[in-house]
Amino acid sequence: MSRRSRVKQEEPQIDLTPMLDVTFIMLIFFIVTAQFVKEPGIKVTRPTAETGQGLKPTILIAISEKNEVWINKRAVDPREVKANVQQMLEENPLAQVVLQVDREAENGTLVETMNALQSAGVIAINVATEQN
Repeated sequence: MSRRSRVKQEEPQIDLTPMLDVTFIMLIFFIVTAQFVKEPGIKVTRPTAETGQGLKPTILIAISEKNEVWINKRAVDPREVKANVQQMLEENPLAQVVLQVDREAENGTLVETMNALQSAGVIAINVATEQN
């Protein structure tokens, strides 16, 4: 037998490290760039409307049937709406404000909240409704 046949040849192996690196980089990219759904923290029964637009809110405010004001899943005193919204607008000056109001909520709470939003510097207030 020749000398070559006695030497065992190693089988070629595929190195998966670069592929795993790329996979983890893509996973991190998708996690960082994903937009998460924001919810007000309570379920609101919205009134219906003939016309409407779908918006992606950045500041979501809800008024419950018990006239509780919720911002970012926490109850807020109606007198503190202005300060909370001003702080959020400092972080994102182009933020859209969407107001979800339960149809059983009192108009006084709605008007007080809208006045606080306007005095906080909100230019347009979008009111969420159910589509007919």
